[in-house]
Amino acid sequence: MYTKSEIAKKFDHTFLKAFGTKDTIDTLCQEAKDLHTYSVCVNACWVSTCKEDLKDTDVKVCSVIGFPLGQCGLETKMFECNYALEQGADEIDYVIDVGQAKMHNWAYLQEEMNQLTQLCHEHEAKIKVIFENCYLEKEEIKKLSEIAKEVKPDFIKTSTGFGTGGATVEDVRLMKETVGDLVEVKAAGGIRDWNTCKAMLEAGATRIGISASKAVLDEIQ
Repeated sequence: MYTKSEIAKKFDHTFLKAFGTKDTIDTLCQEAKDLHTYSVCVNACWVSTCKEDLKDTDVKVCSVIGFPLGQCGLETKMFECNYALEQGADEIDYVIDVGQAKMHNWAYLQEEMNQLTQLCHEHEAKIKVIFENCYLEKEEIKKLSEIAKEVKPDFIKTSTGFGTGGATVEDVRLMKETVGDLVEVKAAGGIRDWNTCKAMLEAGATRIGISASKAVLDEIQ
């Protein structure tokens, strides 16, 4: 299906916990270099550290915005996003305002997606929209995917990994079937073994958010 190196290039090698130190981030970047992952994914305060650690490599730096709750308001997300981009982020993963999705305030969510996508694309950065599917009904996931199909961020993403559940094959398939070839899908949250990872790729995910990158790659023959 894929070579090990091709799979590594689908990985955002991730550390987002509150207790990260410079040593943690330096280790993350070294692992990403050794494994040849697509990127590292970190909180915004570590973007410049990662850019320095990863200079002269092809490993990208991804930063999370409005993380993990998504309820800081659009103006705050725009400020945060701009800060991460100025620090050198190549990609942005932002969390939607899930409360607005539960209220079916689709106009708000479309405007949020529009503004953040435009900001990232002006900086030639990719953007991923985190739905946090564990709190959503299937019809809400589908509606958000339809909005993304119109706005055209680079990716829609299943989860933060900090909610009550992570990626499911069913959700990845639903998201991919809805957006088709116009938007890619990132699966994240609870992917800790090769079988789970493989199922997400087969369901249509083209990027995997994962902290257990080495363990999963070591499983592959």
